[in-house]
Amino acid sequence: METLIAFLVFIGILVLVHEFGHFIIAKAFGVKVEVFSIGFGPPILRKKIGETVYQIALLPLGGYVKLYGENEEDETARKDPRSFYAKPPWQRILIAFGGPLFNFLFAVLVFWIVFMLPHKVPAYLEQPPTVGYVQPHSLAEKIGIREGDTIVAINGKQVKDWQQLSELLQENVNSQVVITVKRDHQEVNLKVQLPIEVVKKGLGISPYIPPVVGKVIKGFPADQVGLKEGDRILEINGHKVYSWEDITHFMNTEKGQVINLTVERNGKILHFTIVPKEYQGRYLIGIAPKVEYVEISYDPITAFKLAVEKTWLLIVLTVKAIWGLITGTISVKTLGGPLAIAGFASEAAKAGLVVYFTAMATLSVQLGLFNLIPLPLLDGGLILLFLLEWIYGKPLPKWFKEWWIRIGLAIILTLMAFIIGQDLWRFLTTGQLTPSP
Repeated sequence: METLIAFLVFIGILVLVHEFGHFIIAKAFGVKVEVFSIGFGPPILRKKIGETVYQIALLPLGGYVKLYGENEEDETARKDPRSFYAKPPWQRILIAFGGPLFNFLFAVLVFWIVFMLPHKVPAYLEQPPTVGYVQPHSLAEKIGIREGDTIVAINGKQVKDWQQLSELLQENVNSQVVITVKRDHQEVNLKVQLPIEVVKKGLGISPYIPPVVGKVIKGFPADQVGLKEGDRILEINGHKVYSWEDITHFMNTEKGQVINLTVERNGKILHFTIVPKEYQGRYLIGIAPKVEYVEISYDPITAFKLAVEKTWLLIVLTVKAIWGLITGTISVKTLGGPLAIAGFASEAAKAGLVVYFTAMATLSVQLGLFNLIPLPLLDGGLILLFLLEWIYGKPLPKWFKEWWIRIGLAIILTLMAFIIGQDLWRFLTTGQLTPSP
């Protein structure tokens, strides 16, 4: 039930924002708006205010704005200056673009508010990116990054902290970059082609996090054997432990094996034997690292600048991802439909209101760009038709528009069937709603 509520609110707000964009620009150009609907199908709630009917419909997966005279075959409506097709092509283009535009503006607004709010982040994110751990077989290992290296620049642009490193890597996906690291008081340049996967997986490096227990989850094996917060883990099954990532790597490779821990507590050496517990497909002992946090917030001007930059970065990444899907460099298995969005919304809601709305802003950008794809039934398809009409100087031939709609409809229905089918298959075979990273 919680997943369903999180999903409905998530989709409801995104659709409301998108359709409001069409609505407000149509009104600005004097077009009569007949219906403003959240959802499709029979209306559940319906109220007429002025000349517009506002409604919430039965099926919440989308929404629409019905404009007077949007059927170009209606010759009577075309003669009315308040009808959609009575407007010049450039105004119709802007009305169609209004939905995606408001998706982008909504993202900027959410990020702006989030950046102004005081929020806690791990202290290491604000520190220079000194590598504490290199994941085996990772991109970082392949190009020669070592533990102890400090990344100082990407393509000559200075890197001041882990947060900026992440942003610069994302900006340069699908491009060759030069990563400059400081090693033994010397700078070393490493060239690499950054795949799109770096957005989710990163380079395969992490900062140094001491192997000190910061939290013991009640009821899990660590709690049952008596591990406590503040314990420093020295060895696992006889292997020396230098950082928290050593623990994580061991847990991921030795799944379900009995673990013998050597820990230091108040100057004393203690030994524990633990059997990991299987939880949601993973073997865990129920501990988390001790991480220092700092509280940060930004003034309105700086926060707005960061919000615009964040939104632009998401636009660039989404465009690159769409192109990757078209060219085949990104697997279609990464696509998600209604079930994936429901899982995404549910996970974000559990993490708190700020994370929930940040996730919503991220999806808002993706929704806006998806709608700009030049296919019928999408805003991008309408924009392309109106643009061709503008260039052509008169309405396009009827046969052309009929074939355009048929071909586009076949593509979209096939794509929807594939995505929903993939959603169902993923859920039935793995129990997961969202695609694996």
